[in-house]
Amino acid sequence: MASDPLHIKGSITIAGWELTEQFVLAGGPGGQNVNKVSTAVQLFFDLRNSPSLSDRIKANAAGIAGRRLSKDGVLLIEANRFRSQERNREDARERLKELILKAAEPPPPARRKTKPTKGSVERRLKEKAGRSGIKKMRGKPAHE
Repeated sequence: MASDPLHIKGSITIAGWELTEQFVLAGGPGGQNVNKVSTAVQLFFDLRNSPSLSDRIKANAAGIAGRRLSKDGVLLIEANRFRSQERNREDARERLKELILKAAEPPPPARRKTKPTKGSVERRLKEKAGRSGIKKMRGKPAHE
């Protein structure tokens, strides 16, 4: 199934040859089966050298991936939630898809600077003057 292409959305599709899967022993529930069958999946994807993704998506995905990205730019996704190899394989591919979808989101709109309203400025200054008066009353009385 690693040879099947992974359709992300619209024009974004990762070719099957870009994905590499490795099956390893998984801990957790499963009884005797855990010690005998390699059900956990390690999905490798060469993010840095992938021709399927734009540079912007690669940069965003690298930031989102964090420690899952090696120095060589290879993304590692480990899936061992389920007892069956097939469900773990689907889970790993789905998690890769979610990561790339999040990286492909458009950037948020730029923040526009705004000025405080005249009323809010006046209220702030009035509050400051009030606090100043309270603190002056705490001091020693002045000699007359």
